[in-house]
Amino acid sequence: MNPLSVYVHVPFCAVRCGYCDFNTYTATELGGGGSQAEYADNAMREMDLTLAADRAAGYDYEQVSTVFFGGGTPTLLPADDLVRMLEHLRTLIPLAPDAEITTEANPDSVTRASLSRLADGGITRVSLGMQSAVPSVLATLDRTHDPEKVPQAVAWAKEAGLDVSLDLIYGTPGETLTDVETSVKAALACGVDHMSAYSLIIEGNTAMARQLRRGELEAPDPDDMADKYELVDDLARADGLSWYEVSNWARTEAQRSRHNLAYWRGTDWWGIGPGAHRHRDGLRSWNVKHPSRYARMLAEGEMPVADAEQVAAEDRLVERIMLELRIADGLAVEVVPEEKRAMLAVHRERGHLDADALAGGRAVLTRQGRLLADAVIRDLVP
Repeated sequence: MNPLSVYVHVPFCAVRCGYCDFNTYTATELGGGGSQAEYADNAMREMDLTLAADRAAGYDYEQVSTVFFGGGTPTLLPADDLVRMLEHLRTLIPLAPDAEITTEANPDSVTRASLSRLADGGITRVSLGMQSAVPSVLATLDRTHDPEKVPQAVAWAKEAGLDVSLDLIYGTPGETLTDVETSVKAALACGVDHMSAYSLIIEGNTAMARQLRRGELEAPDPDDMADKYELVDDLARADGLSWYEVSNWARTEAQRSRHNLAYWRGTDWWGIGPGAHRHRDGLRSWNVKHPSRYARMLAEGEMPVADAEQVAAEDRLVERIMLELRIADGLAVEVVPEEKRAMLAVHRERGHLDADALAGGRAVLTRQGRLLADAVIRDLVP
């Protein structure tokens, strides 16, 4: 009887952003089923099948500790649909009394009424995709919302009693340090207690990657990205937020994203929806990606799984080092393979690992170490 996290992937967007490589679809890209109107019923059907499959395999869960509606833009669905999915999950497995229930949203996909309905229906937290406060940066990212709508959306969410996180992206081609400062200060001025700031990664099959190949945009410079990260961290700390994962800051420990921490700590989770991944004690599976095929398989009473793998012990160790080293709690030294432990002292001397934490048996990244996290991880994995 283990606690469980549940991720519900809502694969719908009003427009496709040029940098996005997620499994998302606009209305014009869908055909042959899998529409927004039928999504909630399909997701609930998958929940039923997933619970039956887990129980048949001898797994049961005492309670659900976190739920995360991600996407896509979950709030393109009616608020009643999100609440309905949450209520259905509650009938299958009890929600913890303090369960963290998050939905992602765009600033222009919510209203005062919709946020109030979400809060009344059990949602406790909203993660708003702000990305930037600078119109030219938003235009490069193909984001369509008016940055002036962000403070209003935050105010409505707080009025409804929701915790609020703002998500930023830094490193957009053409973005300056001043642009980043403007965006972070605008986010913090909203009075949020959680902020995420992700460096832009341009995946090879996106519209932005094609623009780079055509020379229409300039690729981000690594040194410039590091300067921007340090600026984000400086401004967050000055406002009273502390890092708890390389790209995430919170005002208090209670305001950290418990759902994301569950991923980073390797616990079990369900992945509901097209393309979603699930994990159960080292068994990982993932769903078919297209909403139409997803809907057809569910209509036939079939789990919409594309494939699965039992993750080998050595691979689970690599993943544990990669994920736990990214969080402020760090990684227990004994987890590092014995033949790699000498590198802990090397990275301490280079200023990448906190000396006091290491003396206490944990590998914790310094700020310089956060900038070079991938290099540190490479030296510690088998």
